[in-house]
Amino acid sequence: MPRSRQDESHSSSDDRALRFPTNIVPWLREGFGLIDVLVLIGLGVVIYLLVRSASSWTGPYQPKVSISLSPAALPAYAGLSTLRMLLAYVLSIAFTLVYGSIAASRPVAEKFMIPILDILQSVPILSFMPGVVLTLVAIFPGRDLGVELSSVVLIFTSMAWNLTFSFYHSLRSVPSELTEASRLYRLTRWQRFTRRDLPAGVIGLVWNSMMSWAGGWFFLMAAETFTEGNRDFRLPGLGSYLQAAANAGDVGAILLGVLTLVVLIVVIDQLLWRPLIAWSDRFRVEMTESSDLPRSWFLELLQDSTLLRTIGRSMARTREGIQDARLRRERRPRPQPSPAVRRAGRRIANVTVAVIALVALAVGAAASLRLAVQVSPGEFLILVEDFFLTLSRVIVALIVGVLWTVPVGVAIGLNPRLARITQPIVQVVASVPATAVFPILVGLLLQLRGGLELAAVLLMLLGTQWYLLFNIIAGASSIPTELREAGRVFKLRRIHWWRTLVLPSLFPYLLTGLLTATGGAWNASIVSEYVSYRGRVSMIRGLGSAITYSAARGSYGELLVATLVMALGVALINRLVWKRLFAISESRFRLGT
Repeated sequence: MPRSRQDESHSSSDDRALRFPTNIVPWLREGFGLIDVLVLIGLGVVIYLLVRSASSWTGPYQPKVSISLSPAALPAYAGLSTLRMLLAYVLSIAFTLVYGSIAASRPVAEKFMIPILDILQSVPILSFMPGVVLTLVAIFPGRDLGVELSSVVLIFTSMAWNLTFSFYHSLRSVPSELTEASRLYRLTRWQRFTRRDLPAGVIGLVWNSMMSWAGGWFFLMAAETFTEGNRDFRLPGLGSYLQAAANAGDVGAILLGVLTLVVLIVVIDQLLWRPLIAWSDRFRVEMTESSDLPRSWFLELLQDSTLLRTIGRSMARTREGIQDARLRRERRPRPQPSPAVRRAGRRIANVTVAVIALVALAVGAAASLRLAVQVSPGEFLILVEDFFLTLSRVIVALIVGVLWTVPVGVAIGLNPRLARITQPIVQVVASVPATAVFPILVGLLLQLRGGLELAAVLLMLLGTQWYLLFNIIAGASSIPTELREAGRVFKLRRIHWWRTLVLPSLFPYLLTGLLTATGGAWNASIVSEYVSYRGRVSMIRGLGSAITYSAARGSYGELLVATLVMALGVALINRLVWKRLFAISESRFRLGT
């Protein structure tokens, strides 16, 4: 039988795809390719892993957990830790978008929300840990779910504050022309969020997401290895594996665990962060497109999927239908309450929220007071002195971090080709938890004069410099192409190029990096000033070691007072230093007129 012209056209189609023309569903009618098969397989694997993990989460609680150092256990441990990180990241993004939007758009709420965020980012994870773990275990008795959720919440505390500060300051730096345009076109609150606020914060969110993941890996060991007396709340995962290997002094197991973590970081970088960076480049504020755009092979592969394109079109049609229904509902005449009624409703809502907050504050203050009275005035003064000792180490770590991250971050951010080469390297180095290999380094540094002081500053630097680097890269990459071209046209000398273009553009991002790096340094003090290796504890005086030591002894009164001293001290510094610098940034270093 002779072949039809239609058959000939199908036989000459792209050999890379297996096409099955049909009229059953649109995405099959367009052509079902090999990429679609891979997408379906990937979705199936993800769903299977989620179901298996959920079944283990709802299993009975194991009072004694044995962490195997066998290499065969590493794939399962890596999967469990990645799932906890992913859930904590999703929770952090949701918190960031809601909290940052409210703080940036409501001046009255901002006066309370930003200081609270300052305090939260300075509270070490060890101070959250006992209350979070014991509360969730009590809510879900006899189940592993409480311990798993506590681990997710603790990882969340190492991710969320950095993202929230980044999004908040991106919204505060929105060009005034865009704000005026949103008022002119009478955009709704949702339209302002999706068309102005979210695009303005995407680049900073993507780069700070990578930093938040690195921070999550840094504190993964603490989140998976909590114990209290005879009660064992450890969880199987990479963090507990590395902690068990460090306690056993098994250098081979440590290196194998770090190697597994590196492989996992590279895979996540290729499948998640590179596609997000390539996608987020469209949100740069510029009139001229850059000649060297970031690319991602995985994103390009997904864009060739007929299945995903069809799903995207269906979601777009659904979104348009929802928007049309909302517009019809808004245009429909309906009775409006009088201004007096609206004011009364807002007043009632504000009073209700204030009463609930005051009651919660009173209950918390009473419980805290019962613990705080266990600390004598002399011990309190010692904790204040410890605060200044740790503060000096934080300042040294920040200065060293700024000196190398500014030139390196600008070089990476202004050169997409260099960024494609260095981004995976930086992501890997930043994500490897220094706490995993630090005990080994301490053994070498202790042989030097003042070695533990040097070791403490080094670990603080390892835990904070990446906040600076990723924010500087985000700031440099967001400099409009027109400004770069203007610098070339006017042939600015190097020093003038830095003083008039680069540093003013970087200033808001550098401040965000410094603020979050400061919080990271205070958090890192709990592991940099108190190190345990092969049963031997090395510690130097400071607020971080005081918190770790009191948590290890179960002295919750001293733990509470030390945490309050750290939180209040950091909040005071933020009020006197960072708040004024951010005010200068918003008034002098902001795009627009």
